[in-house]
Amino acid sequence: MNSSEEIAVSGMSAGRSAMRMGPAELVQAAAMARRFYLEGKSKIQIAEEFGVSRFKVARVLETALEWDLVRIEIRVPAELDAERSDALRARYGLRHAVVVESPAEAEETPDPENLGEVAADLLGELVNEGDVLGLAWGRSTIHMAAALDRLPPCTVVQLTGVYDAGTAERGSVEAVRRAAQVSGGDAHPIYAPMLLPDAATAEALRHQTGIARAFEYFDKVTVACVSIGSWEPGISTVHDMLSDEERAHYASLGVAAEMSAHLFDAEGRRVGRDLGERCITVKTDQLRKVPEVVAIAGGQRKGPAIDAVLRSGLVTSLVTDTSAADYLMTAGPAPRSALNRADPDGP
Repeated sequence: MNSSEEIAVSGMSAGRSAMRMGPAELVQAAAMARRFYLEGKSKIQIAEEFGVSRFKVARVLETALEWDLVRIEIRVPAELDAERSDALRARYGLRHAVVVESPAEAEETPDPENLGEVAADLLGELVNEGDVLGLAWGRSTIHMAAALDRLPPCTVVQLTGVYDAGTAERGSVEAVRRAAQVSGGDAHPIYAPMLLPDAATAEALRHQTGIARAFEYFDKVTVACVSIGSWEPGISTVHDMLSDEERAHYASLGVAAEMSAHLFDAEGRRVGRDLGERCITVKTDQLRKVPEVVAIAGGQRKGPAIDAVLRSGLVTSLVTDTSAADYLMTAGPAPRSALNRADPDGP
């Protein structure tokens, strides 16, 4: 029995059922319901015990539900919004969507820390032994890694450079180490900034031994965890790393979101591809081939950015909060299924 389901089997005080069932029928129905719902016995086993056909057992169980002899209540932890989660999954065609209640005092705060805790539990479900788990830079992925308490043995690789190489111990590198420690697998961190001054410097770094070794795993990643940023100060690390002139240039191209140093317009199309040449990051073509890409992002201010990245076809699952989910449910025409991984830019 799933721990999120609560079964109540009543007796003689079963409300309307007493009007249709006699005492003996009530007692037998309650006993059958208890065997089936609480003890996990099959209808055939119950039929053999009571000396009736399994069809009779099925009819009794149906009647018990219809007339309130048995009541089934589905419960999830209070912080999870099951209805919004299912609606969001269906709207975007996601494999998984988990919506967490936004903190009342911080509805507009991007990426509340509880998103990372829920994402850690989700990764515990999704990652299998022998997988290669990729972690991109982001505050939410760092919170997720800190909350991890279970992972099967797997290899963990860093998918992007760090926001500031001087803070690596508290950022992406530490997240990779933490995940590997929990899983007992190998860690492949990247000791390099995410954004470099020019393409030549970035290319030279990609060939350094440690970084090149991490890059070799990018095509082997089976589960990836990424963050999403809006194109505004404090909510996009890439935005904050650029000069005012560069920000204005990319804004003129219609940037609505960034993920792993890749920029997207409101329709999920990549823009400003030249920026990627200056970055230490996984390629979008590589991400598109990863079977499970989990994005962690929330807050009302990030709603448009999350919508844009979901429309890109790069993400298969999402952990977000109610304030972002409410925006996403009304964000323009319904997009194609996220599980259709085709590039919106075309071949």
